[in-house]
Amino acid sequence: LLPEMKRQIYPDGPQKELASHYHGASLSSFQRYADLFEKAGRDVPKMWYEGLENMWNYWAYSMRPDGHGVLNNDSNLDFNRPRLLQVAPRYKRPDWAYIASNGQEGEQPNGSPSIMFPWAGQLIMRSGWDANAHWAMFDVGPWGIGHQHNDKLHLSVAAFGRDILVDAGRLYYKRDKWRDFIRSTAAHNTLLIDGKVQDADVKEVTEPLAEDVYQITDNFDYARGSFTAGYIDLDGKATHTRAMVYVRNKFWVVVDRMTTDRPRSIQGLWHYHPDCTVEIDGTTVTSTDTDKGNVRITPIGDTHWDIEMTQGQEEPFIQGWYSREYNHKAASPCVTYRTNIDGDAIFAWVITPGKGIVPNVNTELLAVDAVGVTVKVDEITVHIPIKNGQATVK
Repeated sequence: LLPEMKRQIYPDGPQKELASHYHGASLSSFQRYADLFEKAGRDVPKMWYEGLENMWNYWAYSMRPDGHGVLNNDSNLDFNRPRLLQVAPRYKRPDWAYIASNGQEGEQPNGSPSIMFPWAGQLIMRSGWDANAHWAMFDVGPWGIGHQHNDKLHLSVAAFGRDILVDAGRLYYKRDKWRDFIRSTAAHNTLLIDGKVQDADVKEVTEPLAEDVYQITDNFDYARGSFTAGYIDLDGKATHTRAMVYVRNKFWVVVDRMTTDRPRSIQGLWHYHPDCTVEIDGTTVTSTDTDKGNVRITPIGDTHWDIEMTQGQEEPFIQGWYSREYNHKAASPCVTYRTNIDGDAIFAWVITPGKGIVPNVNTELLAVDAVGVTVKVDEITVHIPIKNGQATVK
């Protein structure tokens, strides 16, 4: 069994299916194997314990402030807090206890609360370790070796104790139109090209992300990635690059670059959690629930967007649904921004979290070219590279 740890687990801890739920299933199996040996008075080799610690570490540092794990690929919204609190003393990891308890137990981790898992290609962004902290996950990694969804460049956001921008979940494994939807790009926060969804991508990587495609600093986080595997039944070729900066405690700036060999229709999708009350406010979209975490999405620049909201739609196509666990679905608001482009194009958005009413922000597109975008959000200037270079926040 020893080769299984290396075959299934990336060096930074995630199980290679890249579904948090199945990471947990594999972790339980690997842990029980060690437990069985210990009950027999024996130890498994050191590499087994090192692999287990990396797996638990991924669960700890990717955990949402409310104690749930990442909802990605074929996952439930699993409540992982109790298991981490139980295992932290065993591995002598008081930092895990601190994360799982929102700072009520253990010792605070050193450095930034954000982390990149460079083999999995998952950037976890946080404002802090408290229960009301901002949390987000940006996926720039491989497809996964199983239980995959076509969701590269998806972004999930939680703030002030609740999920707001969400992955649609897994629903079930019956092969039908619902399963096709839940696995598709249309169920995630990214772009559709001429209404087409992403095709299968690279299942597994043999090296981590290059260090020049992400940054984690005291004040901000940055990452970028590209989807180059093509879109199902799309005429011609198109590539989507997404770069993102999280200005800690304030907002996210998202930049999308389309490269294409012909005119296209672009649909930008933003899926809100079913508990969110969502309103279209001019060119912006915001959740409006009193005394709860909300986010406002604001396009930057002069792109003309047609905006519509769909919730619980079944015909002419499925849209606006969310699944927190197997065999469950609930109608949820999906906001679609639509525009047409003649060729290569760049779009930018600012996502502002808040509790209760989220105020409008003043935005200005200062510079844009094939290398990067510079925007001003209120009094903060952010440079977001989309090709190379370092992000800056001033």
